[in-house]
Amino acid sequence: MAIVDKVKLPSPVGESKPRLDVQEKVTGAAIYTDDIQFGPGLLHARIKRSPHPHARIKSIDISKAQELPGVKVVVTGDDFPNRIGLYLVDRHIFARDRVRFVGEPVAGVAAATEEIAEKALDLIEVEYEMLDPVFDPEFGATPEAPLIHPDMAEYARPNFIFPQEGTNISNHFKVRRGDVEGAWEQCAAIVEEKFYIPHVQHVPIEPHVAVAKFDVDGRVTLWAASQSPFAQRNLIAKTLGISESDMRVIAPYVGGGFGCKAGVTMEALPVAIASKVPGRPVKLLLTREEEFYTNFVRQALVIKLKIGCDTNGKVLAMQNTMYWDGGASTEYGVNITRAGGYNSTGPYFIPNVHTDSMCIYTNHPVGGAYRGFGMSELHTGIEQTMDILAEKIGMDKVEFRLKNCVKGGDIILTGMTMHPTGLSECIEKAAKAINWGKKEESSSPTKARGKGIALMWKAPSMPPNAGSSAEVKFNEDGTVTLSVGGQEIGQGTFTVMAQMVAGTLGIPYESVRVRGPLDTQYSPYEWQTVASRLTWSMGNAVVEAAKDAREQLLENVADHWDEDPEDLDIIDGKVISYKSENEMSVKNIGIYGLPNENDEGWKGGPIVGRGNFMPTYVTNLDAETGQGDRAVVHYTTGAQAFDIEVDLETGKIDILKAVSAFDVGRAINPELVKAQIEGGLMQGLSSAIFEQIMLEKGVMQNPSFVDYRIATTTDMPFEHEEIIVEEPQDDGPWGARGIGEHPMVPTIAALANAIYDAVGVRLEGPPLSAEKVYLAMLDAGVVD
Repeated sequence: MAIVDKVKLPSPVGESKPRLDVQEKVTGAAIYTDDIQFGPGLLHARIKRSPHPHARIKSIDISKAQELPGVKVVVTGDDFPNRIGLYLVDRHIFARDRVRFVGEPVAGVAAATEEIAEKALDLIEVEYEMLDPVFDPEFGATPEAPLIHPDMAEYARPNFIFPQEGTNISNHFKVRRGDVEGAWEQCAAIVEEKFYIPHVQHVPIEPHVAVAKFDVDGRVTLWAASQSPFAQRNLIAKTLGISESDMRVIAPYVGGGFGCKAGVTMEALPVAIASKVPGRPVKLLLTREEEFYTNFVRQALVIKLKIGCDTNGKVLAMQNTMYWDGGASTEYGVNITRAGGYNSTGPYFIPNVHTDSMCIYTNHPVGGAYRGFGMSELHTGIEQTMDILAEKIGMDKVEFRLKNCVKGGDIILTGMTMHPTGLSECIEKAAKAINWGKKEESSSPTKARGKGIALMWKAPSMPPNAGSSAEVKFNEDGTVTLSVGGQEIGQGTFTVMAQMVAGTLGIPYESVRVRGPLDTQYSPYEWQTVASRLTWSMGNAVVEAAKDAREQLLENVADHWDEDPEDLDIIDGKVISYKSENEMSVKNIGIYGLPNENDEGWKGGPIVGRGNFMPTYVTNLDAETGQGDRAVVHYTTGAQAFDIEVDLETGKIDILKAVSAFDVGRAINPELVKAQIEGGLMQGLSSAIFEQIMLEKGVMQNPSFVDYRIATTTDMPFEHEEIIVEEPQDDGPWGARGIGEHPMVPTIAALANAIYDAVGVRLEGPPLSAEKVYLAMLDAGVVD
């Protein structure tokens, strides 16, 4: 039998995505056609939310709301005593005893119309007693700060999360490597810097929406735009005391996720409400304002860095202290802090490292997964500090990075041996593409030109047992149906999975159908669609399923022809024999099998290929030192560079050229890889120049697109180049690694370095707006 890894992957032709069954597409979209999908019994939910950042709930009176005609049920935290959480089980579906952020759910109403439900909220009377809030994560980490979660020691957690009892520190990840204090004496140059990276919002075009229904027999169905249907099933079922086998989550295509639709955010609310009105579906659709601050936001970060190098520019030591503003719940944020810890050197070999990565409870919105999972924030500090150190020692900044960047075989900060990586090639190609080292004239006397570069690395941030599974079925006409549990959120994963099936089986790409929408009752298990892991993890499961189906088919045909399966192959949808030169179409035989001689019965039958994958080689890290054999499965690395001009009269940044170079292991679909790089660059620039959740005493001041600016296609008229580097990953399908999050990780730092090269100023952190750049130039005396 032909070796699968030598099969050429087919490119998609004609269609940008594999076709889905028409009926399934209609069913998936029907979440928005209420009466068609759910009937006239659909109820509409609205949520009573806390107006205070930190307060004790003294009483809740729901009697007036219950009496309003059209109201079917009103619920509070008293109805749902159990906590919920992915990594740290630290929050209630509805607040009990106290509220911890502005927007926290306090009560829920389901009514015949959304207008009635909204009116009922005004009739709910809540009496609060104000408590001292915490808005600064540095202060929050001190013994003087008021405790936001006094019961934190009781919260369930996995063994790799380390809360500090009696504090607001919900996770403290440490790295202790070498002798940092002794290394400072050997350094010829040392720099110390502090940066602040603010909260931002994911702003998906599709806001969160979910519909839940409890059947009278106790079975539950949740329809939700979700990156994590299986995690939602598990977490919500456990919290409400339901068997996972009795809970079903259906997840159609997602209209933008970027992490905000991972885990459980608002989805538990309609399920909880629906539990009190069996037989009636309950729909909750968030307003745009609610979307901004009542669900996950990207955590803010205060990062303090001290880095030193010798006279040759070799980095000898780093001290990195990070205060992650986790918000009122850190059920997801504690793992971001952990990822920040084991990535805390950036993509550099540094022999002496002292890291404290701390997740701090504050009375800000809840921090959760966001594209990059903390890496944009972390690298914003590291890559600017490396630029400053290179300048202080008098070395070219590209040469400095090439000297110190991580290479295959290096023992990195956690004690893990780095796998082969093309990072050096990424640096060289990105630098060359912007003519690094060549001083070029600006387009006007009122503009200053500069160039900047930044590196990145990121590993899939996940527990050690995050698994994937897949199923491949032949159809009568020779087509194949692939079932997976990973979600299509615009990244093209269904296209890539279809390519893998086609390449493994030896059938045309057009013959592969990907089943949707995702449905936990029928779809194979997938941990979550996060961490840029589907191409690698789910891809491995898909390849195994396709291999399984292929082997079954070839064994049946070999038996029918009385040949050895090793002499057979499948090419372009036909089984061929290299020995006898027999050939046969795969049509029908994958379902009906093949007749015995003289039609005396049949052999074979419906072919179903199954595959699964889970990395078994990730090890624990020591709680005090962060050391272990293998902290993560792998790292994707890359570099990004900018050639820009800064207007000296306004501070406006004009990007002349942007270059992104990433080692993706193997590009299964180069066009999709480039599209991800381009999209990541754009989102990175948006967070670098425009975006910031403006909080004042815990209240968001800009919860609309009027005041919260995001980049659009009109902001990207400049030249941009995407460079693919391929250093194959040993455990990836065809050597592939993920690339979904990585392109936006180095953007803020690379742009900040280019601004400094142009006008000699640095800001404490983004957004790098024209106003802030101009004021910084004024303060520095660059302009009058």
